[in-house]
Amino acid sequence: MQLAGYFQRFDKNQIQQFTNGLGAPVVLLAIMGMVILPMPPFLLDVLFSFNIALSLVIILVAVFTQKPVDFGIFPLVLLIATVLRLALNVASTRVVLLYGHEGGDAAGKVIEAFGEVVIGGNYAVGVVVFAILLIINFKVVTAGAGRISEVSARFTLDAMPGKQMAIDADLNAGYIDQDEARKRREEITAEADFYGSMDGASKFVKGDAVAGLFIMLINIVGGLFIGMIQHGLTFGNAIEVYTILTIGDGLVAQIPSLLLSVATAIIVTRENETQEMGKEIQTQLGNSQALYIAAGVLFVMGIIPGMPHIAFLGFSALIAGYAYWQDYKAKKLAQQPPVPANVEAQETTPPEAKELGWDDVQQVDTIGLEVGYRLIPLVDKSQGGELLTRIKGVRKKLSQELGFLIPPVHIRDNLDLEPNTYTIAMLGVNIGDAQISHDEELAINPGQVFGKLEGRATKDPAFGLDAIWIKPAKREHAQTLGYTVVDAATVVATHLSQLLTNNAYQLLGHEETQQLLDMLAKHNPKLVEGLVPDILQLSTVVKVLQTLLFEGVPIRDMRTIVQTLSEYGPRSQDPDVLVSAVRIALKRLIVQEITVGAKEIPVITLAPELEQMLHQSLQAGGEDGAGIEPGLADKLQQSLQQASQQQELEGEPAVLLTSGMLRPVLSRFLKYSVAGLHVLSYQEVPDDKQIKIVSSVGQ
Repeated sequence: MQLAGYFQRFDKNQIQQFTNGLGAPVVLLAIMGMVILPMPPFLLDVLFSFNIALSLVIILVAVFTQKPVDFGIFPLVLLIATVLRLALNVASTRVVLLYGHEGGDAAGKVIEAFGEVVIGGNYAVGVVVFAILLIINFKVVTAGAGRISEVSARFTLDAMPGKQMAIDADLNAGYIDQDEARKRREEITAEADFYGSMDGASKFVKGDAVAGLFIMLINIVGGLFIGMIQHGLTFGNAIEVYTILTIGDGLVAQIPSLLLSVATAIIVTRENETQEMGKEIQTQLGNSQALYIAAGVLFVMGIIPGMPHIAFLGFSALIAGYAYWQDYKAKKLAQQPPVPANVEAQETTPPEAKELGWDDVQQVDTIGLEVGYRLIPLVDKSQGGELLTRIKGVRKKLSQELGFLIPPVHIRDNLDLEPNTYTIAMLGVNIGDAQISHDEELAINPGQVFGKLEGRATKDPAFGLDAIWIKPAKREHAQTLGYTVVDAATVVATHLSQLLTNNAYQLLGHEETQQLLDMLAKHNPKLVEGLVPDILQLSTVVKVLQTLLFEGVPIRDMRTIVQTLSEYGPRSQDPDVLVSAVRIALKRLIVQEITVGAKEIPVITLAPELEQMLHQSLQAGGEDGAGIEPGLADKLQQSLQQASQQQELEGEPAVLLTSGMLRPVLSRFLKYSVAGLHVLSYQEVPDDKQIKIVSSVGQ
């Protein structure tokens, strides 16, 4: 009762886990027992039968496995079966040498059957049969399988970088998602591990064949000494008794060994295609023309006098009949009426020309990168290219900074481009291009260098700075002169990052905006509830977010943005009014991005008379700046550009402080004419920040 109560404490899962873990200890104990303890003949019969059954199961599984990698546990099974068989050889050797003088069944019925029935009780015939099996196993099957394993392992490992690069290219091109890419990488890793393990497992099979030869010789010599010296047998009796038992023991071990060697050869010679071996043979050997020729040759050989007519003519008729059956099936399949597209039979017939549909219209890539043929090494990992990794880093960095996911970059080569040229396109429109040298490095002049550097003068594609293409050996020398030296992949990645930052507003659409709202709703459901479409239309929210990105404001703080839109949405549906309200709510973040934590903000202001004139122009010409008199607009641009450059030389940000009414107009008006100028309104200055007026334009 106590014992029953003890076992009731364990549930079924605990008992199952306990029993599942018993496999390895049981196998280990069985091996130790066969090597150390004497085995009774009946148990030897059971173990020999199990050994033969295990070998048959393994070779049949190898035949019916669709892909070699699907039988990934084969190297481990092969090792376990080999070790078990060698331990069984030790146990059977002990029994043969100890009790062989008592008769043929002293070592068990299985050894007796193989010694008496299979070789007819003739030890000379047994030695010849055993030697033939050993030669076939060792010199033909095992040697060939070992060589194929070595070559397969080497070529599989050599092909891994190319396969990984193909997966990365498909992932960056958007053909597959992260889960599919992870699955393919796992398949490549499993394939490499499998063939590497098979290379080692084939050595076990080869060693097993060699061990069989030495075990036979040791048994025969040891049996002669034991039989003649210890048991007083004559030389003839001793050699007959122990040789037959030894040959029977060797055949019992060599036949499973041969089966495992053949299974190894089948696995390593199979193509890594999803198809059973029988279907592969039927498909690839079922050539009717070859079969008819073979049938004709056999027919000619069969009618020659002296030849075995029945055998040759019978096989000739059999092969010709099979070829005719193959042709009949092909003709019948060709005469069948068309079937739906999901039926496999239609795949064997050429599809008819169909009418054009929307699927034939190719959509433009959101972000595209095309390279000339000399720049292909930059995107080829097998050639040391790091551009794919750099682009992933750019996407991750910008996604974190801007607050939304940057779409994948579709990379392709274009033979129409100059060999050293690359182009960057967004929504099908070219937004940047440059010529680079993939085997050189770019030394960029940051503004102050201390010497002249030899090389090809050029411009940095990202920022337009003076630069020089140099050889990698001159990198340290250029750095000592004050140059910033980067490789070609970094040049492309930096250029791409700059263009994506300047045009980020074009990447945000309705789908991305809805995803941002859905993510915010997971943690703040009440905040998002009712915003779209009760308060604002989704298109209005998209316009607000696009305008913020256009003005260089990240949208990471979606909580504040949505809260502000929910508050001001009932009052106004004008996107510019909503953007101004959101900017005021995000003023700490905006100023932090500009001043990087400084307590004092250096600003450029407009003279009161100039602001008054701009207000009047705005009222007369609309909110896009079209009403500004051309001469005034030109002078304003020049003055602000000079003030901005002066701030840049002093290492401080260029900030134009103006009224809330002028800020949207001036921001759009000066976006591209005065690079690096930030336009703030008075309401966007945080209370804890001090203002330092560095210049006033218009005085």
